[in-house]
Amino acid sequence: MAGIEGPLTNGVSRANGALNGNGDLHDPIPQESPIAFDPSLFRSYLLSLLPPIFGASPEELESIFDDDFHERVSRFAGEGGGVIYVVKKKDEQESEDTPPTYTYKLTPTLTYDPSHVTTLAIIKRGPILDSTSPLATQLHILNLFGSDETPYESLHAVISCAMKPYFEAFVGARGGGKDGDSKMGIPVTKKKFAELELSLLHLQQNVEIPETHLIIHPVIQRAVEQARQNGQRPGISDLPPKLLSDSTFLNTLQNHVNQWIKSIQTVTKLNRDVSSGTASQEINFWLSMERALEGIDAQLRSDEVTMVMECLRNAKRFHATVSFLADTGLKDTMDTVHKYNQLMKDFPLNELLSATDLEKIQEAVVLIFGHINRKLKLSPYPIRRALPLVEAISRDFNDQLLRVLTSHRLLYTPYDTFERLLSQTMAIFRTWDDHMKEFTNIAREVTRKRGEKFIPIKVVPAHAKLQDRIRYLRDWRKQHEQLAVMTAPTKGLGGVGNEIGGMDMEAEVKEAYEVMKRIDVLDVSMEGGEIWVAAENAYNERVARVENQIIARLRDRLGTARNANEMFRVFSKFNALFVRPKIRGAIQEYQTQLIDSVKEDIKRLHEKFKTQYRSSEAYHMSQMRDLPPISGAIIWARQIDRQLQTYMKRVEDVLGKGWELYAEGQKLQSESSAFRKKLDVRPVYDAWLHDIARRDMGVGGRLFEIVRLRGGGYQLAVNFDPQIITLFKEVRNLLWQNFQVPHAITNMAKDAKRVYPHAVSLMETVRTYGQTLDLVENNKGIEWLVAEYRNEAQRMVTKGMNIRWDYFVNQYDTARYSVSDGARDNRHIQFVREFASVVSILQDKTNNVIDLYKDILRSVEELSTCPYTPEAFRELLGKIQAAIDRLNLEGYANLDHWVAELDQRIEGILLQRVSHVIQLFCSEFERADDHDSRREILSRRDKRAKNDKSAEGTLALTPIVHEIRIQNQVIFLDPPIEHARAVWIHQLHDWLGTVCRLKRIQSSRYEIGLQMQGHTVTNLTYTSLLTKFPDATLEKPFALIEQKVQSLKDYVAKWLQFQSLWDLEAEYVFNRLGDSLALWQQLLTEIKKARSTFDTSETQKSFGVCVIDYEQVQARVNAKYDAWQRDILSRFGVKLGNAMKEMHASILKARNDLEHHSIEGLVGAPRRF
Repeated sequence: MAGIEGPLTNGVSRANGALNGNGDLHDPIPQESPIAFDPSLFRSYLLSLLPPIFGASPEELESIFDDDFHERVSRFAGEGGGVIYVVKKKDEQESEDTPPTYTYKLTPTLTYDPSHVTTLAIIKRGPILDSTSPLATQLHILNLFGSDETPYESLHAVISCAMKPYFEAFVGARGGGKDGDSKMGIPVTKKKFAELELSLLHLQQNVEIPETHLIIHPVIQRAVEQARQNGQRPGISDLPPKLLSDSTFLNTLQNHVNQWIKSIQTVTKLNRDVSSGTASQEINFWLSMERALEGIDAQLRSDEVTMVMECLRNAKRFHATVSFLADTGLKDTMDTVHKYNQLMKDFPLNELLSATDLEKIQEAVVLIFGHINRKLKLSPYPIRRALPLVEAISRDFNDQLLRVLTSHRLLYTPYDTFERLLSQTMAIFRTWDDHMKEFTNIAREVTRKRGEKFIPIKVVPAHAKLQDRIRYLRDWRKQHEQLAVMTAPTKGLGGVGNEIGGMDMEAEVKEAYEVMKRIDVLDVSMEGGEIWVAAENAYNERVARVENQIIARLRDRLGTARNANEMFRVFSKFNALFVRPKIRGAIQEYQTQLIDSVKEDIKRLHEKFKTQYRSSEAYHMSQMRDLPPISGAIIWARQIDRQLQTYMKRVEDVLGKGWELYAEGQKLQSESSAFRKKLDVRPVYDAWLHDIARRDMGVGGRLFEIVRLRGGGYQLAVNFDPQIITLFKEVRNLLWQNFQVPHAITNMAKDAKRVYPHAVSLMETVRTYGQTLDLVENNKGIEWLVAEYRNEAQRMVTKGMNIRWDYFVNQYDTARYSVSDGARDNRHIQFVREFASVVSILQDKTNNVIDLYKDILRSVEELSTCPYTPEAFRELLGKIQAAIDRLNLEGYANLDHWVAELDQRIEGILLQRVSHVIQLFCSEFERADDHDSRREILSRRDKRAKNDKSAEGTLALTPIVHEIRIQNQVIFLDPPIEHARAVWIHQLHDWLGTVCRLKRIQSSRYEIGLQMQGHTVTNLTYTSLLTKFPDATLEKPFALIEQKVQSLKDYVAKWLQFQSLWDLEAEYVFNRLGDSLALWQQLLTEIKKARSTFDTSETQKSFGVCVIDYEQVQARVNAKYDAWQRDILSRFGVKLGNAMKEMHASILKARNDLEHHSIEGLVGAPRRF
C-alpha cells in the first residue's frame, strides 16, 4: 500500500492544484457555501488503487466509469452514503478452453453471487468526503475476497486475524483492569467476538449438501404456469394431445426423470466420516441433510413433477415412474435423517465451544451428556457413529480446557488460585468420567435392544494426556508448596536462620521453581513432554540439595526428642515433607520407638474400655446431650474404635504403608485387631433388640393420671411411659449410626415420635402447672389474684381427663385417607396447645404477681421503718398503688377484696407508727425543765435516732418562747399561754396528719363505672385511724398539754403578782402594817424570799417545750422591788428607832424609879417592872 499511497497523494494534489487554478471548485466566500466533491478525484483514486488489488489494467476498469458514475460518487461523498462497493465479476465461458474474462462495476448495494471474484468495500471515515484532504485519510478499504463456494472462510479470516486481535490489542494497551472492563462491557464484547468466530468456523467446517434443482421441460413449465393463471389445477389435459404421444418429448421427459434420480441419489447416498472432523460438523451435516431432503421432497410434490409423471404413465412408460421413489431412496433416507436429528437438534455443543471459564465448561459437559444419554434411547443413531462423535466432543473439550487454563498462566498464579483452578479442572474430569460411564452403559443397553452387531464400547478421550498432566502437575505443585512453606523463615527449619550449611534453602527452592515457570506445563505433545522432563530434572537437582539439609535438620530434631510424643509432634509438624521418598527413608529408624509409644496409647485405651461406659465421664455427658444409654454406649465404643484407628493411621502416616509386615508391627496389628473385636457393638444392639421384643410397649391409655404421693395427697401426672421416649430416641440414634432396626420397632418408635412432641409438651405443661401451684402455696397472699387463671387451668385438666393417647396415634393414619375428620382429630392437638397456653398464662401471671407482691410487701414493710415524713409515706404508698394499678390493668380477679386486706395491713402498720409518734410527743412534753436533765434527754434521743432506722427520733417539738413584758407599768405575757396550747395542738395534728392525710390505696382507679355513676368514696384517707386506738393513747397528749398549760399559768402568776408593786400605794401598805414591828419584820422576810423569783443570774425559765423569758421585766421589777424594799426598810427603821427610843426612855425611867427606891422596901413584896 505504500507504493499506492505515493501516486494517490500526488495525483490528488495535482488535481487540486489545477482546480484551484481554474477557480471552479471554490466559492469566493468558502464559509457560506459547502465545497462540492469532485468525482474525478475519486476516479483518479480508484485508478491508482484497483489495478494492484484486482490484478487488472486501467483499460479493463473503464466499465466502472459509466454514465451513472458521477451520480453514484456524489451520493456516496454526501451525507447519505456510508459505503460503496467495487465488484469483480467473472463472465460465463462458452468453453473451458477460452481464457476467463471479468467485468467490474461500482454499486452502493451489496449482493452475493458465486461469480463474484473479489468485492472491495470502500467505507467513509467521516460524514462527507472533503476534496481538500487526501482520500487515503478519509476512506477505509476492506477486501471481502470471493470466488469461494461460501464466504465463511474469508469472513472467519477477517474476524480472527484482523478485527478481534485489533480490538484485544486496543483493550490491552488502554489497561484498566477487570472491574473497569466489566463496567464498560468489554468481557461481553470479547465473548461475542469468540462466538462469532466460532460460528463462522462451524459454517466453514460444515459438509455442504449440494442443492438439488430438478430440471423441468419448458413445455411442462409453461402449461403449469398457464393453468395457474387460469386458476385451474394443472393436468395433462393442458398439454397438446400430439405431445402426449410424441416419442421425442416423452424421451426427453424420461431423461429428465433419470437425471432427477441421479441428482437425488447424490444427496440421499451422501455420508461423512465421523472421526475425520469435529463434532459440530457431524451435527450440522445431519441438520443440513434434513433441510436438503425436505427441499427435494417439496420439489417432488410440485405440479410440474406431478404432470411429468402423469405424462409418462399416460404413455405407458411405467418403468420410469413405478420405481422412481424406490430408486431415489428419498423416503427411507428422510426417515433415517429425521430420526437421527432427534439427537442432533438442540445439541448443546455451543455451550462448550463458547465457554469462557471452567464453571461454564463443567455445565456444558453435564448438558451435552444429559442430551446424548437421553436422546440416544429415542434416536436410532448408530452406536458406531456415536462413539467417534463423543471422541470428537472430547477433542473440543480438550481444546477448550487448554484455552481457558492457558489464559491463567498456572505456575504464575498464587497457590490458592492454582489449587482452586486445578480442583475445578479435576472436578470437570470426574464429571466427564461419571457421565462417560453412564453413556457407556446406555450404549451397551441400546446395542443389545437394537440387536446390532457387537462392537466394543470404548471411547478414547482426547483429553486423557491433559488429565494425567494436570493430576501430576497438581501433586507436584502441592509438594513444592509444602517444601516452600517448610523452608520459609517462619517455620521450624529456619529456627537458626535461613541458611543451614551455608545454603539459603528458601532462595534455592524459588530458583528451582523458576525453571518450571519458563515452560508450557500444559503442552502434552511429544516435544512438550521432553521439555517437561528436562525441566523437572533440573528442578529435582536443586531440590535434592534442599532435601539433604532438611534431613540433617530433621534428624537433629528427632535425636533431641525426649519422648515419643515429641517425636510425633515433630512428625506432625513436618509431615508434609514425608511424601518425599528421600526424607521418608531418613526417619525409618525411629519406627520401633513410635510403635512402643502407640502400644502405650493402646494400653490406655484398654484401661478406658475396662472402666465400662456407665462409670465413664462420657455417660454423664451423654445424659446432658440427651443421648439414650444404648446409643451412648455404641457411640462411646465407636469413639474408642476411631481413636484406635487414628493411632494405627498415625503410625502408617509416619512410617509408610506396609508397616504391619514387620515383626513388631505385625504384633501391634494383631493386638489392635483383637481389641477391635471387643469393641464390636453388635452384641449390645442385639441384646437391646431382644429386650425391646420381650417388653409390651405401646402408646395408649388416658392422657392424664392421678398419682398418690408417699407423704399423702395426690398429684396430676401425664400417663406416658418414659421408656417410649427412650425407645424413640434410641431408634433415631441407631438409625443415624446405620443400624437396621426391625420394622415393628421402627413403627413403635414412629408412634412414639408422633406422640413425643405432645407428650413432652404435656409433661412440661404439667410440671410447670405443679411448680406454679407450689409458688402459689408458698405465696399465700396471691391466691385470690390468680384464682381465675387457676380455675381455667383446672377446667382444661377436667377436659383432658377424657382424652386418650390413641387419638394422637391414629390421627396421622386417618388424616391420610379422610380430610373431613382432620378438624375433629385436630382438636386433641389443639387441646395440648390450649392447655400449654393456659398454664403458660397462669405461670406468667403468677410470676408477675409474685414480683409485684414482693414489691408491695417490701414497700409495706418499709412503711414501718421509713422516715416519718409525708414524702416518704407518699412515695411508698405511690409504689403500692402503682403495683395495684398494674394488677388492675392486667385483669387479676378478686382485686377489691385483696386490696381491702392489704389496706387493713397497712392501717395496722400506720396505727403503730401513729402510736409511736404520740408516745414520742408525750416524751417530748414530759422532759425535765432544767438544762442538765434536758441535755441528758437530748443525748439519749440522739443515740436512739442513730440506732433506730425509723426517723421518728428526729421529730422534736420546737420550744416556744414566752416573754414577760412590762408596758405602761403593766406586766403581761407575750404571747399568751393560749397561743402555746394552740401551737402544741397544731404540732400534734401535723405529726398525726403525716399519716392521717395519706391517700388510701384503691383497687378501682381504672374502673370507669364508678366515676360515670357519680359514686364518691368518702374514706379516701387514713383519718379514721384516730378512732381505732385500743386505749387512751390519743387523750394522753392533750392531757399533758393541759398540765403544761396549768404549770405555765402558775409560774406566770408569780410574775403577775409583781404588778402590785406598781398598783399599791405605799401609805396603804404602811397603814395596813400599822405599828406592829412583827408584821413589818414578816413583810421584810417575805420580800427577801420573793426576790429569789427574779433576783437570779438566769434570764429565763424553761419548762421543756416552753421557755419563759423574763429578761426584759427582771431589771425593772428588781429596781421597783429595791425601791419598795428601801421604802419599807427606811420606814421600818424609823418605826424601829422610835420604838427603841420609847423603850430606852422607858428603861431610863424605870432605872430612875428604881434608883429612888431602897432595897429594904422591896423585901417581902414582889415588884413588877
